[in-house]
Amino acid sequence: MTSPRRACPVCTRRIAVVGGRFARHDPPGRRADYDLVSCPGSRRLAPLLHTPALFETDQGPSAGQQTLF
Repeated sequence: MTSPRRACPVCTRRIAVVGGRFARHDPPGRRADYDLVSCPGSRRLAPLLHTPALFETDQGPSAGQQTLF
């Protein structure tokens, strides 16, 4: 299963979003040293693409639905 990919807000690379955060990744380009360096956008919270609705507020009770109490 593949994770959805979005553009990193720092380096603009297409990065996997896992658990609501951008996955850890290297900055674009070649490294000058052998040191491992993560992009500052790594593990940053990814913004929601849409706001999830828990329930519809504009709908009344459906047919056959009884009151709770």
